[in-house]
Formats: sequence, structure tokens, C-alpha cells
Amino acid sequence: MADIDKKALIEERVNQGLLGQWYPVAKSVEVKDSRPYGAKLLGQKLVLWRDKEGKIQCIEDFCPHRGAPLSYGEIHDGDIGCRYHGVIVDGEGVVKRVPAMPECALEGRKALKSFHTTETHDAVFVYMPSVEQPEPPELAMPHEFTSDEWTGFLCTSVWSTNYRYAIDNLADPMHGCYLHAESFTLAYGAKQDLMKLDKTDDGFRVSRVEQAGDNFDWTEFEIHPGTMFCFLDIPYPPAAGPGGNMRIVGFVSPIDATTCKVFFWRLRKVSGLARESWRFLYRAMLEERHWHVLEQDRVMLEGMPDDARKREMLYQHDLGVSRIRQMLTRAAKSQIEAELTASEAAE
Repeated sequence: MADIDKKALIEERVNQGLLGQWYPVAKSVEVKDSRPYGAKLLGQKLVLWRDKEGKIQCIEDFCPHRGAPLSYGEIHDGDIGCRYHGVIVDGEGVVKRVPAMPECALEGRKALKSFHTTETHDAVFVYMPSVEQPEPPELAMPHEFTSDEWTGFLCTSVWSTNYRYAIDNLADPMHGCYLHAESFTLAYGAKQDLMKLDKTDDGFRVSRVEQAGDNFDWTEFEIHPGTMFCFLDIPYPPAAGPGGNMRIVGFVSPIDATTCKVFFWRLRKVSGLARESWRFLYRAMLEERHWHVLEQDRVMLEGMPDDARKREMLYQHDLGVSRIRQMLTRAAKSQIEAELTASEAAE
């Protein structure tokens, strides 16, 4: 295959989203045993539900009979039934029953792809397999999720922008003192600085050189087999209650080429009575303010053209943006080469 075609495939893969990754798709409370939950990930329509044991099942959102969305259907004894003609499929994608025609030839056939799922810290993750990694690696999680010292809340939002711009935004601490200059927590700090990038054991950290603790001054990305997330701190004034800075843990899931879903855990290191006090304060007063800041990001990114990166002129502050893009491109290149090799071997 010509190099130009290979480059186009790599760019397309980066734009669509990497395979071989765990992605969050929903809050745990949204996936029930009483009705299906429809989602979309990397352009693939999915349907999720809980079986009789409460385990989450995930298959293609496509009835093998005529293609109707299974997410419009119903749960029958732990399996999913299509509302169009009643065809029942299990969590492995096998047709269990065709009620309208007993002993139909479709029964017993594996007709749909199924996907591995797991739940952690109030979220449902789905694994999108790759040629290199068809079986899911263990889902690596931030240490805050497994520590009793931290508590917090998960918020999610669908943004009408490619996931790459949402990740770029997280890798760009300098935007905080401009875009969020009038917010409750990010109204402080200098508007001039340089950036530095440091390697870590599991990824990298991008931070301001002259300033720490005044604004959104750093972001750290962790990249594990099958998982990528970031975390950052938002300085908190005493009026925001106990627990020190707000720790944000962020994941971004590509829905399709022009839409993504962001998952942000807002956490504080606080315990005992102070923990309950902060959780009440957050719900009563702080949550609305945090959504206001998140909406500023959403509106700005949605206002950018899909092909903005073709005309952009990066400078020193974009060290983090450049690094995350390089990592995505390298991973996509590896995936495409593995797929081409597998395709050639099959011929």
C-alpha cells in the first residue's frame, strides 16, 4: 500500500479514536436491568443493559433481523428483545428466540459483536478491541479511585467537537487564566508565563514555569495499556469548604468524528464529618459554578472548525498539546500497521 494511503489511514484512526482502549460510556446508574441504554463509541452504535445477575452486557445496537435499534427494545429475563418484531438476543450477540416464528433458523446463531465491560467509581467502561490487543488488558485507574481518603462526584457531558480538541484543552494549562478568568476558582494568576514538560513513570506532566497553586497551572497525563486519563488540581479558597484543592480526573470518549463525551470526576481529599460537610456544600452551592466553567470550555471548543488544526500556528505554550498528539499518532500508526500486516497474511 502506498505511503500516502497509509498516512491517510493513520490520520483517520487518530480522528476516529484509538482501538485497544477502555472508554467510559455512561454513569453506572444509567444502565439498568429494566430497559436498554443506547450509546455510541468510535462511530459504533452500542446497546448496554444489566442481566439477571446485574452484570452489564454490551453488543452492537442492531437487530439481526432487519437492523432496528435494540436500544429501543425491552429486557426479557436478562436478554434483550427488539421492539420491531420481538427477536431476542443475549449478551454474546446470539439470537435466543424469534417469538413470531418458533424454531426459526436464526435461533442459536451468533449474529452480533459483543464487547467487554467493567464498572468502576460510578462509571461503565467498554473495551474496543484492536488487532494488536483483541482481549482487554486490566483497566488501570487513578489512585484516587482506590483510596478511602478521596471522595467526589462524576459529571459527564456530550460536546459537539472531535475528542482531540477536548484532550488538547486538558493539555493546555495556560487557557485557565484567560477563558476562566471570571470564575470562582480560576480568577487568579499571571497571564504571562512559559511552559515545561516533564516525563513521568506513566506519561508526562505539563506545567507553568513560574506559577503553581494560583490557577489551573498543570496537567498530568497517565498512559497505560488500554487506558489514558489525566488529572489536574483547581486551587480552592477557604470559602469552598474543607479538603484543599479540587482534584479533577478526566477521560474523553470519542463518539464519532465530530462528537465526544467527557467524564470528569471532581474529588477532594477529605474524611470524616468534613467529608459529609463538603459533599453537602458541593451539591448545594459549588456544583453550579463548576458546570459554568465546564460550559465555557464546551462553548469555545464547539465554536472551532473541525479542521482548525490544519491552519493553527502553535507556540511554546503548546508543549502538552504537541506531546499528546505525537502519542496518539504513534499509537495509531502501530495499529494500522498491525491491521495491514494481518490483512496481507490473510490474502
